[in-house]
Amino acid sequence: MKWCENDLHPDHPCSLAQLVFLTQYCNSISTCILTLISDEEQGYDLDLFCIPKHYAADLERVYIPHGLIMDRTERLARDIMKDMGGHHIVALCVLKGGYKFFADLLDYIKALNRNNDRSIPMTVDFIRLKSYQNDQSTGDIKVIGGDDLSTLTGKNVLIVEVFDIIDTGKTMKTLLELLKQYNPKMVKVARYIVGFEVPDKFVVGYALDYNEYFRDLNHICVISETGKEKYKA
Repeated sequence: MKWCENDLHPDHPCSLAQLVFLTQYCNSISTCILTLISDEEQGYDLDLFCIPKHYAADLERVYIPHGLIMDRTERLARDIMKDMGGHHIVALCVLKGGYKFFADLLDYIKALNRNNDRSIPMTVDFIRLKSYQNDQSTGDIKVIGGDDLSTLTGKNVLIVEVFDIIDTGKTMKTLLELLKQYNPKMVKVARYIVGFEVPDKFVVGYALDYNEYFRDLNHICVISETGKEKYKA
């Protein structure tokens, strides 16, 4: 775990050149908590894990096991409780990639609510942003769906998303600019950030997709060239 206090504006993500995986909980301009895995990490053989047979030939390696994801998410829930435990919040899930992280994070928060003296009254809402085709960002951020966001006015908002650093923060910048129009009292972000320094690597699983496939994987895995070709749009 590492504390990062340098540029956290969406246009300037932390230490991106050396990251292959991180989790962060932060507001849009201040401190965040990071879990780092080095560029030298090779991941794990597929044979060590339960992988759906229909994806067996489409993946190279398991990069982040599901157990590690869940352990980090539990710690993240504790951080949120510590920081926001006295305030009613609206948890805003960014679909589609954020849905598993969102569900798991809220499960841990609910467990903490049941077993601690402090608890968070919480309501939920959903919004979808789309910017990828195949393994490339189109650069065009589309906002799809979502209920009436005017209900966020004056509220404490927790954005929950999965963010790929190849996108360089454009998706989050778009969302923050959208929410700003509704004058929320406070906005904080809980993110799973997954990416590679090497541009020919692309990760899938834990709701991260390649043209809508692989969302049903529990682990985060490296997609193979065979998989890219098979599921190419």
